[in-house]
Amino acid sequence: MSQSDTDLSTQPARPGQVDVRGPRFAAWLTTGVLIVVLLVSAVSVPAAAVIIALQAVAFALGALLGPRRSPYGLIYATFVAPRVGPPSEVEPVAPLRFAQLVGLIFAVVSFIGFVSGSAVVGAIFAAFALFAAFLNAAFGICLGCMMYPLVQRILPAPTQSPS
Repeated sequence: MSQSDTDLSTQPARPGQVDVRGPRFAAWLTTGVLIVVLLVSAVSVPAAAVIIALQAVAFALGALLGPRRSPYGLIYATFVAPRVGPPSEVEPVAPLRFAQLVGLIFAVVSFIGFVSGSAVVGAIFAAFALFAAFLNAAFGICLGCMMYPLVQRILPAPTQSPS
């Protein structure tokens, strides 16, 4: 087994593809963080705001850098991937980045709710993000990934400059 088979921080066998276990691992970590946000929000809204802000940063890095270089992707690549063997299934990176963007939007709205004094709004949007993360972690259903083709159809195609 080569290092590139298990280390998601290096180029995968197919460019633009990622081991499906990495994003699911990240979804489990995200699920845990969002559960903590909801539990903490019951006793300290400012603390919940800090935790959801940290999760928003993780989502932002995942959306900008992709799943391999996101914080949770690096944890997977460092500690999990070397122990689980080569991937038997891969998935495209672009829908995963879009899903991270969707998660970022929910986390930002949750953060705004918490810091503006509306713990209910903060908790509701954290719960929406939790629902999506749990679906991905437990069942492999990525809601953001499912939305990606629909958004691609709506957005205008990039124009090519004449050669």
